[in-house]
Amino acid sequence: MSSAIPDLDLPFQYHKLANGLRVVLHRQPELPLVAVNLWYHVGSKDERPGRTGFAHLFEHMLFQGSEHVGTHDHFRLLQQVGGVANGSTWYDRTNYYATLPAHQLELGLWLESDRMGFFLPALTQENLDTQREVVMNERRQRIENQPYGLAGERLHELLYPPDHPYHWPVIGYMEDIAAATLEEVRTFFSTYYTPNNAVLTLAGDFDPETALERVEAWFGEIPPGPPVPPVTVPPARLGGERRAVLPDAVSLPRIYVGFRAPAYGERSWYAADVLASVLTGGKSSPLYRDLVYDRQIAQDVGASVSPYEKGGTFMMVATARPGVAIETLEEALLGHVAAAATALPDPVELERARNRLLTEIYSGLQKLDGVADLFSQFATYFDDPGGVAAEAGRYLEITPEELVELAATHCIESERAVVQVVPREAD
Repeated sequence: MSSAIPDLDLPFQYHKLANGLRVVLHRQPELPLVAVNLWYHVGSKDERPGRTGFAHLFEHMLFQGSEHVGTHDHFRLLQQVGGVANGSTWYDRTNYYATLPAHQLELGLWLESDRMGFFLPALTQENLDTQREVVMNERRQRIENQPYGLAGERLHELLYPPDHPYHWPVIGYMEDIAAATLEEVRTFFSTYYTPNNAVLTLAGDFDPETALERVEAWFGEIPPGPPVPPVTVPPARLGGERRAVLPDAVSLPRIYVGFRAPAYGERSWYAADVLASVLTGGKSSPLYRDLVYDRQIAQDVGASVSPYEKGGTFMMVATARPGVAIETLEEALLGHVAAAATALPDPVELERARNRLLTEIYSGLQKLDGVADLFSQFATYFDDPGGVAAEAGRYLEITPEELVELAATHCIESERAVVQVVPREAD
């Protein structure tokens, strides 16, 4: 095997405040910048049927001010010192991140601590109503009015039963967003947006001892919340193929095929990620060569495995070329999946896939905010910030036989969900 792991110099300190807040400090003084990265261990999987979309709603709400920060001041205060900030929501976490000049670290800490400790006094019905409309419009634009926009949502509904935490979309369902009450929103915040359910990572040009003192000063007096309720995950087997056809305002059919995969962090999850890269990673991959170049039945083809905490989704997507029946494309796609369950991958293709994945990892580590986010990720999911440096090695450990085993165990007909998106007939 020619791939080798370069030495990764990623020193860090890991602390835990008395209120439960975990703090990762990574000094990287090459540039006079600091990344402030805060992960709350709450995502859409912590919601319940009928009350979906709360985590994503809070991503918006927490930028609307707190007791000591005005409604539009969070972004304004950061931008006027040359900083940038944003947030995102996922099935398993919500993160908030900012990169700013190193001498402005105090500002970043104050802003994050104020919305952690003093958000509720600023929460009003007016703010809730405003952000609810913003989120509902976002759902219309990104999903309901987007070509193929509902396909991924429908695939998850087929793969996971209604009470499974990955059944509903991260953004939530429209009727649930509309039904959220102020009291429910307060309870959700008090339960999950607490120091004992959060990881704060600082990466950049700072003195770790001084930085820890300032973190303690800004966050130390925020009281911990109650123990976070555990998430119940129903049994993982489908027990039979599930299918759906979605007529949509599109010109070309598209096929989505999904299988349940292992949870992120498990060795077999990395096998699934390598398999996805072997099959469709780049224009030299087997599926791209066969479906796009040779047979010319697809416009594009891709595969990926989602890094979910309680179990992943292995998904393959292909768009048909004009005049090609979607059944023809599905048959060809599934043929490659079946072959992956019986034959070892070509050594050259496997090596190419590993190199592609390692390149993605190393590219992410070149960015200060990317390093900070990875430290928060590994601390949140595994209580192990050191996992960042070990991530590349996990890919190199995967054997060709493990790819076959993964495909033969998970990518089978009885555990498969299929969504066909087809052009809607004119009225």
